[in-house]
Amino acid sequence: MRYRPGRVHVLSLVALAVVGLALLAIAERSMSPIVQPHFAEKMEAATKARHAIDVIRSTRLGMGGEIDIVNDPNETGVIGHEFTLITTDRGWRGAKQRALDPNLAAVFVELLKRARVGEGDRVAVGVTGAFPLLNASAIIATEVVGAEPVVITSVGSSMWGATDPELTWLDMETALTEAAVVSHRSIAASIGGGGDVGRGLSPEGRDLIVAAIERNGVELVRESTLDGSIEARMAVFRRESGGERYDAYINVGGGLASVGSGQVAKLVRPGLTKALSMRDLPRRGVLVRMADEGVPVIHVPDADRLIERYGLMPPSEEPGPLPEVGVGEVFAQERYNAPLAATLAVLYGFLIFVVVRIDIKHYVFRRRGVET
Repeated sequence: MRYRPGRVHVLSLVALAVVGLALLAIAERSMSPIVQPHFAEKMEAATKARHAIDVIRSTRLGMGGEIDIVNDPNETGVIGHEFTLITTDRGWRGAKQRALDPNLAAVFVELLKRARVGEGDRVAVGVTGAFPLLNASAIIATEVVGAEPVVITSVGSSMWGATDPELTWLDMETALTEAAVVSHRSIAASIGGGGDVGRGLSPEGRDLIVAAIERNGVELVRESTLDGSIEARMAVFRRESGGERYDAYINVGGGLASVGSGQVAKLVRPGLTKALSMRDLPRRGVLVRMADEGVPVIHVPDADRLIERYGLMPPSEEPGPLPEVGVGEVFAQERYNAPLAATLAVLYGFLIFVVVRIDIKHYVFRRRGVET
């Protein structure tokens, strides 16, 4: 075979570029959605989470509450007031708005499946009042995969969460149970806030939280120190499991008894962590202590990073409509037609080889010489 002795003509390179673009366009048009594993369970969880919003809205309106359509433009009833007697900390309304995506329940399903949680397993769950729909989504997803959630709540909430003393997360949870959205609710609850003992709240605010715990028939965890609250939670979890190890631990929000400290909450990667190597910590919250026992931990301090990682509605500073159920890469991902793409790549490689390396002119003129 005779190879090209000189440089390739510019027109040949232009022709190659045009053909390459045409083949790329064919490959792009071959893309189609590929359904992701556990699609049915993810859809069930997201559908229930969407129903949870309707239940919470109806509960708020049914008790004579009002919905602030400026700060809760979708009128979900899940966004609370900025300041109340049980507001424990600063919070960002945009973050609370983005946490209303019901498809995040499907993300919890994905994370639980990756943690190998399934039928008959037991999952410990620690939540606060900060992200009510994330709390509901965690419980819903755990039930959908066939596991039993064991939930302990820090009732206080940062701004824009479940800050209504008459409609705390425990009250929402009770409403969701009565509406059969979930089958499990909190077995114990603490005041939350500073030190998990309500530091920073007024005495009246602490009393309102205790009243909410009592009216929902939940066991009160009330210790004088944060370390005491952590130990009390571990004791409740051990009691409920009969001393057996849990199959996963889910943390939602930044409750101090759960994460131990704000530094730990930032150091632990959001999502699933199967092995947590944190030895020199000033305070080991429930999350770290569970990880020490070999329990996979699912850490969800907020929604933003999971939204980005699993291709859900992108974060935005402007309020928008609630995403439709079943939208996002956690359900289906666009994929190329692999056999077609491989064939086109081989074809293009062959064309490049022919044009760049083989002296076509030599063969053409030799053929013409033979014919004459």
